[in-house]
Amino acid sequence: MDKELIHQFITASLAEDVGDGDHTSLATIEAGTQGKANLLVKDTGILAGVELAVEIFKTVDAALAVEVLINDGTAIKPKDIALTVTGNVQSILKAERLVLNCMQRMSGIATITNNIVRLLKGTNTKVLDTRKTTPGLRYLEKWAVRIGGGVNHRFGLYDMILIKDNHVDYSGGIRRAIENANDYLAKTGKKLAIEIEVRNLEELEQVLQTGNVNRIMLDNFNFDELRQAVAMIEGRYITEASGGITIDNIRDYADCGVDYVSVGALTHSVKSLDLSLKAVKL
Repeated sequence: MDKELIHQFITASLAEDVGDGDHTSLATIEAGTQGKANLLVKDTGILAGVELAVEIFKTVDAALAVEVLINDGTAIKPKDIALTVTGNVQSILKAERLVLNCMQRMSGIATITNNIVRLLKGTNTKVLDTRKTTPGLRYLEKWAVRIGGGVNHRFGLYDMILIKDNHVDYSGGIRRAIENANDYLAKTGKKLAIEIEVRNLEELEQVLQTGNVNRIMLDNFNFDELRQAVAMIEGRYITEASGGITIDNIRDYADCGVDYVSVGALTHSVKSLDLSLKAVKL
């Protein structure tokens, strides 16, 4: 966990939610009231965001005592209790919504990722996430993918060169795009992997003739084309299939022999898991 980044996120999120005070709790609950709450599971899936939840509670009030009962990456079912928190009730309620919002979404992402990982069992293919994330939540969403057993692709525009169709078209073709990328790395001294997207077998052949890349993304290939592409590459480059991949057809893509399949739906259209924080009467 990148604690500096996480604390920036928590601080900004609390400022957005709390403003100048949780006036409902301040108005209805006597200052200093002590209590306990359970984080209840109301869904089936993979739990994620527990480690983050602890940081949120501690940021709101360092005196809050959090007992983790179920760790990140664990299978959960309704009526499970993920954690308990004890201390100042006003502090617990101030943290409640941020904890739940994060854990519900992260658990949803971890769950669908884990479902796909299980579908890929027996193959050498791994599932990748993408940059199709919620602005401001990318770190959390990619963290959840890892908890679910998936692999993170590049985090942003800065940690890999990924030459896509628009880059190819604007730069004047496959060969020119690859040459430009390698020249840029030589001039800047940056140590970045180069991946290039190809749209058909003809573009793949141009990449194979040019070389000087690390990974080839085979975009929107049908299964016959994908198998042919993998055979043409012959293990010389890492292969990634993308475009139109769903939980229903991902095993078919993996059976074509690619190293990775990238799935934007891991983060852009996930269903959150149902969790709640409930007071415990002492």
